[in-house]
Amino acid sequence: MTNEDWEELGRDISNNTHLKDLTLREGALDDRKLSFFCRGLTRSSSIKQMNLNANGLSAVGIRSMVPFLQSTNNLTSLDLDNNNIQSEGFNVLFRALRDSPIDMLHCDRCGIGSIEIDTEHIPKHLTFLRLNHNSINTDGCRGIAKLLQGGDSTLTHLYLYGNKIDDNGVGILADALQNNNSLTTLNLSENDGISKQGMTMLLKLVNDISSIKATLESNHTLDLYCKLSFNADKEIQRHIGEAITISRNNVSNPEVAGREKVIQTQLNSVKRAELADLQGVNQSLYNEIDPLHLPEVLSLVGHHHGHGELFVSLKSSIVGLFSTVNMKKCMQKKKEYHVAKAAEHAAIAAEHRAKAEEIDAKLATMDQAAEANQVDVDSQSNKRRRT
Repeated sequence: MTNEDWEELGRDISNNTHLKDLTLREGALDDRKLSFFCRGLTRSSSIKQMNLNANGLSAVGIRSMVPFLQSTNNLTSLDLDNNNIQSEGFNVLFRALRDSPIDMLHCDRCGIGSIEIDTEHIPKHLTFLRLNHNSINTDGCRGIAKLLQGGDSTLTHLYLYGNKIDDNGVGILADALQNNNSLTTLNLSENDGISKQGMTMLLKLVNDISSIKATLESNHTLDLYCKLSFNADKEIQRHIGEAITISRNNVSNPEVAGREKVIQTQLNSVKRAELADLQGVNQSLYNEIDPLHLPEVLSLVGHHHGHGELFVSLKSSIVGLFSTVNMKKCMQKKKEYHVAKAAEHAAIAAEHRAKAEEIDAKLATMDQAAEANQVDVDSQSNKRRRT
């Protein structure tokens, strides 16, 4: 087909109001053909899914798609797997999708490494992003983190399987996901640069054992996949899996998931010891619990973990229990002291009131005597005037 034929095909498809799925894959196109095809396709309003898998497209081809991507109003899924758009093409593509209705984007095996995200041009409707088997590294994770931060994040599924992400990249992603409640699926499997350190960061993301508050504030919405091909720490993966299972079982209520993680891990001495050792936590759980709340906590331990765990918890919290008893005795003694002082002051006040009343009585007697004397003086004066 000539260049003109491709452009005419694009116009014909634009004029078709019934075509919803368009597939041109495995060598059907190249950059040149795509350029002419998109010239005619610009006005298309019916296509919802476009599959351009394995056409050897580069950043040049992606640039030719920009007018179409910015004008289409029904395209919701774009598959560019197995092309060679590289970082340059991906960055161009992402900026073009800011106002696009596309919510699913596939870019597996596209030679993408670093990613530059312009916060002013983040796709508003993108929920599903596949970037498997690229060369995404720490710089790429910094770009991806911008998609995960803030209250406007729309991504729910992010696939980064088989890239070049290491512990530094994991740290960047974990920080971005600390307060993210929109992402429900993250796949970091087969990133062989992730070591025990990186896995521990992911574990802390979904179950931070450093305090009860930290556990409650962990991420309870994320379904995390991170199976590594070698040097994988099975213990960490097991703990991640247990935390994720609790989140899955309470997918509609993250608060319940957080409470369940506290019960299953913080209040289980064996699991807490394992998690504390992995996360470098040295303080006892019972150091942060108000002794007045210990009976309720111990009741939860006995109910969920049995008498054996209750015995362990009692041994761990015995100092707190004694401090509760001592605290009550101390408070009772203080109360008795203040009651006695109040009674003492009341007696003194009564004594002073009695003395004041006694003085008032004497003053009244003196006033009466003075009045009587004045009457006698006046009477004698009247008698002398009459004589």
